[in-house]
Amino acid sequence: MFKNTKAFSSFSVSDIQAAKEFYGQKLGLETIDAKEGLGLRLAGGGEVFLYPKPNHQPATFTVLNFKVDNIDEAVDKLTKLGIRFEHYDQPEIKTDEKGIHRNAGPKIAWFKDPSGNILSVLEGN
Repeated sequence: MFKNTKAFSSFSVSDIQAAKEFYGQKLGLETIDAKEGLGLRLAGGGEVFLYPKPNHQPATFTVLNFKVDNIDEAVDKLTKLGIRFEHYDQPEIKTDEKGIHRNAGPKIAWFKDPSGNILSVLEGN
């Protein structure tokens, strides 16, 4: 039924202007202003829509992943832009001093947008 239907992901934020500055200026994504919220244009033609929600609750899971060629370089660049990475010390997820999980699975580091939603950079093809 939806094989040829264009789809997109969406999630809420508490402040559209803060989201626009974060995603557009810090992360360098193309932003599209819309009456209902903010569009993000991703590499490869993907799109995400952010909508304001007065009673916004941050997602407790990763809502957006960015694949990078070199996770250490990406984390260093984002850290210089003022982005703080999450640190975990759990049995299944442990991160190093940079906030990078290097054990089972892909190398991945998590950070939050201004609304507290969880994003990641992960090393992969």
